[in-house]
Amino acid sequence: MAESPKINRREHILQCLAQMLETSPGQRITTAKLAAEVGVSEAALYRHFPSKARMFEGLIEFIEDAILSRLNIIMDEEKDTMTRCQLVLQLLLVFSERNPGISRVLNGDALLGENERLRSRIDALFAKIETQIKQILREKTLREGVGFNLDEAILANLLLAFAEGRISQFVRSEFKQKPTQHFDEQWTFIQQQLLRS
Repeated sequence: MAESPKINRREHILQCLAQMLETSPGQRITTAKLAAEVGVSEAALYRHFPSKARMFEGLIEFIEDAILSRLNIIMDEEKDTMTRCQLVLQLLLVFSERNPGISRVLNGDALLGENERLRSRIDALFAKIETQIKQILREKTLREGVGFNLDEAILANLLLAFAEGRISQFVRSEFKQKPTQHFDEQWTFIQQQLLRS
């Protein structure tokens, strides 16, 4: 029972960090500023997280859990190739839009000057998503005997680059240009191009 407040405090610290990333775009978050936002001393922060890198790792774990668990649901519940691709891209865009501060972690903006392993973890997450998209596209070829006009690996990279670009625009515009804006029309066009024979 004594562990519960510690968990709540950890979550509160991560929520404050995400909020500061949203309200202070372009600014580096220091532990002193974060401690003031949380309402504790820097020493108290370090009782919950041994370093600022560990705090960012906590946010990255939240990102990984949220995105990969939903990705698995899409794979379980949806069998159509194009719908799967659409839902994967939409997942990334909606998640970013709902979590503006965290979108700065996703696109690497908030990790500049931080520990290299943080950027490596985000890179690994995007690599997993790209591999999943490539697998979705390959399954269509195996199932239907009809492939695409371009290699599935190249197409998967293109689709992920589209989503990453929308997330970057969102961060660059200080969260004014929503990642989901015009997505339906853009996806319709992308899908038509993918299915051209």
